[in-house]
Amino acid sequence: MKDYNLSNRQYVIGGAAVVIITVYLIRLFMLQIMSDDYKKNADSNAFLKKIDYPARGIITDRHGRLLVYNQPAYDVMVVTSEAKGRTDTAALCQALGITREEFDRRMEAIKDRSRNPGYSRFTRQLFLSQLSDRDFSVFQEKIYRFPGFYTQRRSIRQYQYGCAAHVLGDVAEVSQSDIDEDPYYQPGDYIGKLGVERSYEKQLRGEKGVQILLRDVRGRIQGRYMNGQLDRRPVAGKNLTLSIDCSLQALGERLLEGKIGSIVAIEPASGEVLCMVSSPGYDPRTMVGRQRSRNHRALSHNPWRPLLNRSIMGQYPPGSTFKTTQALTFLSEGIITPRTVYGCHHGFYYRGLHVGCHGHASPLSVVPALSTSCNGFFCWGLFHMIGNRRKYGSVQNAMNTWRDYMVSMGFGYRLGVDLPGEKRGLIPNADFYDRIYGKAWNGLTVISISIGQGEVNATPLQIANLGATIANRGYYYRPHVVRKVQGEPLDTAYTRRHYTKAARRAYNYVVQGMRSSALGGTCRELGRYDFEACGKTGTAQNRGHDHSVFMGFAPMNSPKIAIAVYVENGGWGADYGVPIGGLMMEQYLKGKLSEASKRKADEFQKRRIGYGSGNR
Repeated sequence: MKDYNLSNRQYVIGGAAVVIITVYLIRLFMLQIMSDDYKKNADSNAFLKKIDYPARGIITDRHGRLLVYNQPAYDVMVVTSEAKGRTDTAALCQALGITREEFDRRMEAIKDRSRNPGYSRFTRQLFLSQLSDRDFSVFQEKIYRFPGFYTQRRSIRQYQYGCAAHVLGDVAEVSQSDIDEDPYYQPGDYIGKLGVERSYEKQLRGEKGVQILLRDVRGRIQGRYMNGQLDRRPVAGKNLTLSIDCSLQALGERLLEGKIGSIVAIEPASGEVLCMVSSPGYDPRTMVGRQRSRNHRALSHNPWRPLLNRSIMGQYPPGSTFKTTQALTFLSEGIITPRTVYGCHHGFYYRGLHVGCHGHASPLSVVPALSTSCNGFFCWGLFHMIGNRRKYGSVQNAMNTWRDYMVSMGFGYRLGVDLPGEKRGLIPNADFYDRIYGKAWNGLTVISISIGQGEVNATPLQIANLGATIANRGYYYRPHVVRKVQGEPLDTAYTRRHYTKAARRAYNYVVQGMRSSALGGTCRELGRYDFEACGKTGTAQNRGHDHSVFMGFAPMNSPKIAIAVYVENGGWGADYGVPIGGLMMEQYLKGKLSEASKRKADEFQKRRIGYGSGNR
C-alpha cells in the first residue's frame, strides 16, 4: 500500500530545498550584479578619486575694480569605513578645535540618509568645511594619526567692498534640491544663492577636475593610476564684468543709510544698470566662511528685511512720476494736443468727486502740467480717454488701450533683468475692473491711476527704465547688471531695442515738461547743476507718511544716466527724491561731488526715517 505521508514529505523537503537555493541565487545576484557595494569597497581599497575644484570666476565693476575674488580654504573629508574604530577621537577633536559632542553630531548627520541621501561608507563625505590657512596647517601636521580623514583644497569668496550685496549675491553649500536638479553637484559643494552669483552660476562655477590615485592595502597613496592618463584638469570659471559703477553704488548706499527705499540708475544707450541700491542692506563680507549660516539667519529674522532687494522686489505706487506715461498716451491717442488746457482749482472736481492738488497757475497745458505736477490735468485727460465711446466704443476697450500703452513702456510685467526674484508690479485692465465692479464703472471709478495711485504698482527698476525710455525718446533696452562674460558675447536679449506705442513727438513734449520742472517746477533744485537735468517728482500716497519719489535723466540731449529714487515715508518728492537724484547724477557725470554737494551728501547720510531712527 502506498505511503502518502512519505510521498508528501518528499515534496515538502524538495520544495524547501528549491526555495532556499532560489533565495540564495537571488541574493548572490543582488549582491554581485545589482549592488555596487562590493565594487565600491574594492575600488575604495585600490583607488582614491580626488576632486580638483576649479577657481570660481572673479567679478569686477564696469571700470575693472575688483569686487569679488577667491581665497584658499580647506575642507576636512572622511571615509567612514576607514575611520571606524581606528581614529583617536579625542586627539582629532583637539586638532580641529571642536568638542566631542560636535564630532558625534557631525558623524550622525553624515550617516543620516534623510539628510545625506548620497551617503556611502566607501566614499569621501564632508566632515568640516572651510578651515583657515592656520587651522589647516595645524591639522595637516597631525593628519597621519587619523585614518580615514583627508583634507581637500577649496576656495571661498571674498568681497573687496561692503557694498552691492543684493547685486553680487553670495555662495553657500548646496541643498538637496540643488543636487537633484543638477548632477554636477554633490554634497558639500557650493552654489550661488543670490544675485549674479545665482543667475550666472553656470558661467562662474567652471568645471571640476579629478585625480585617480592608487593606494596600497594600508591606504597609503602610491601614485597616480595609469600615470594620470585618466585624470581631468579643472577648468576655471568665467570672469564677469558688471555694469555697476562701484563709486556710484557706494554713494547711493551712503545716502540711503537709515532709510527704507531704493535707487536704480541705468545707462539709456545700453540698458546697463549703473547702480542698484536697496536699503536697508547688509555687508556681503559677513556672508562668507563658517559664520555665514548664523549671519544669514540673523538677517532673515530682521524685521526690516535687509535681504529683500527692493529695487526689483519692492512693488510701490509710482506716484506722479507716472504722469509722464499719461502725457505720452493722451498725446499719442489724440485725447489732448500740446495746446489743450485744463483748469485746476486745487484739484479735479466732477460730480462730487475731488482729487486734491497743490496751488499753481490755472488753466495750463501739458508741458507746465508736468513741470508743476498738476493732478487735475491728468485726471481730466484720463476721464476724457476712458469716456470716449466714439473712439473706443466702450470703457473696456478704452481701458485696454490704456493698458497696452503702459505695458509697452515696461510696466505690468517683468523687464527681465539678469537677477533672480524680479516682481512684475501691477497694471490693471478692463477684466480687472469688471471682476470688481461688474460693468458699472467708468473713468471716475479709476481716476486715481492717472496720477500713479490706486491699483497701479511698479518696481523702482521699472520707474528707472521709464526714465531711460524718455531719455531715448521712445525705446529702451532690457536692463542688465552684467556687462560682459569672459569669452562669451552678450545675450542678444540685452541688445534689442524695445519700442513703445507712444509717438516720438509726444516724447519731445514730455522732455520739455521734465526740463521745465528742473528749471522752475517741482524739481527746481536740479537747476543748480551745470548739466541739463530733466526730472519728475512723485509723492506716493501711503497709509502713513507719503513716499518720496523721483525719476529723471541727464543731460537732456545726450543722456548718460537715467535714475529713480524711492524713499519710503520720505514725504514730498522734492524732500528726498530730487536732492538724492541730483547728487547721484553729479557723481556719475562729473566723477566726483563738488564741495557743496559733499556737504549735502553728508547731511542726507545722517538723516533717519523709520529704519535706524527708533521708529517703525
